Amino acid sequence: MKRALTTAAALAVLSLNVQADGLTANVTVASKYKYRGQDQSDTKEDFIPAIQGGFDYASGAFYIGNWNSSIGFAHGTEVDLYGGFKGEAAGMGYDVGVLTYYYPGTGASVLNTTELYGALSYGIVSAKYSLTVSDKYFGVPDGNGTGYLDLSANYEFMPGTTLNAHVGYTGFSSGAKDVGAVNYTDYKLGATKDLGNGFSAAAAWVGADKDKQWAGVNKDRFVLTLTKTM
Repeated sequence: MKRALTTAAALAVLSLNVQADGLTANVTVASKYKYRGQDQSDTKEDFIPAIQGGFDYASGAFYIGNWNSSIGFAHGTEVDLYGGFKGEAAGMGYDVGVLTYYYPGTGASVLNTTELYGALSYGIVSAKYSLTVSDKYFGVPDGNGTGYLDLSANYEFMPGTTLNAHVGYTGFSSGAKDVGAVNYTDYKLGATKDLGNGFSAAAAWVGADKDKQWAGVNKDRFVLTLTKTM
């Protein structure tokens, strides 16, 4: 937690100095961190605050970025590093890139995961597919070839307030299934409110099916977040 707080604060200061060069930053406080419908902290509690923060640098279609979060395992920190290209063609938005999830600390490298991704968007809807190219999928052996399909819609139904809807599907590789990994579907429904001056607040119902097969980490949760973008 201390490391994540230090990282988020440093990113905020850095963004104030170099934002004009294409670098922006964000800092978030979340009531609980869930990713792809799964708890990233103690499964018994609905409220375990997470400190999160990151930055993005863009130059034309090219971008690179970093995002970090406190978590409840692997010595308490997740570090995401990514880069790619995005733009618009034939009236549709596109985004292609690579993303590495890194967990610093002794013994935590087993959780490190790398994915390639591609996304298309049109109007309020988007579709994204991520493919695992590392040997493991967040510690699941033989995870290479595991795929994740993300379908999302964001609709501003009143000024400054956007409805957020999402459904995702994790399809494991045959090797991962052989060691017990179970495919599952996750979902999210919520809203985001622009508070002005770079602040936004969001509330969402987040969860996934197959909760028993995943030892409780897929449990439905009500998640609140407060974000500052700089």
